[in-house]
Amino acid sequence: MKKFMELVEEVRPQVREVLPWDLDPQLQTNPASLLLDIREPYEFSVVHIQGSINVPRGILEQACEADYDETVPQLVQAREEDVIVICRSGHRSVLAGYVMQLLGFQHIRSLRLGLRGWNDFELPLVDANGSTVDTDEADRYFNPRQAIAQHR
Repeated sequence: MKKFMELVEEVRPQVREVLPWDLDPQLQTNPASLLLDIREPYEFSVVHIQGSINVPRGILEQACEADYDETVPQLVQAREEDVIVICRSGHRSVLAGYVMQLLGFQHIRSLRLGLRGWNDFELPLVDANGSTVDTDEADRYFNPRQAIAQHR
């Protein structure tokens, strides 16, 4: 039986990854990339990259296919487009990217280090209302154990 991180590391070599500081300038020159945030809706509402769409990991396979209740047309049509898969730490996105490749997606990349890394590089994040989320506030969200330890 494999543990979560063992599975991630097993498939990681098969999924292209991009670091936050490399992705940001790429998005400036190619804003057509589809930013796919696979976290749960409650996570997405707190903080995400502006312009990303939220398709939770639990319904991803159905969202990628036509004729399901969960179908996301923008995603179905992106099989030959540049898709950046995003999660909190860059682990779930590797697994999701791997599965999407099995489903025929041609240009999948996973955001290495996830939104934690994006925030560490002080790149902009927004909440459900589109309001900018302060870097320190995002840090507290991404590192709850650290925040709890600091209050002791």
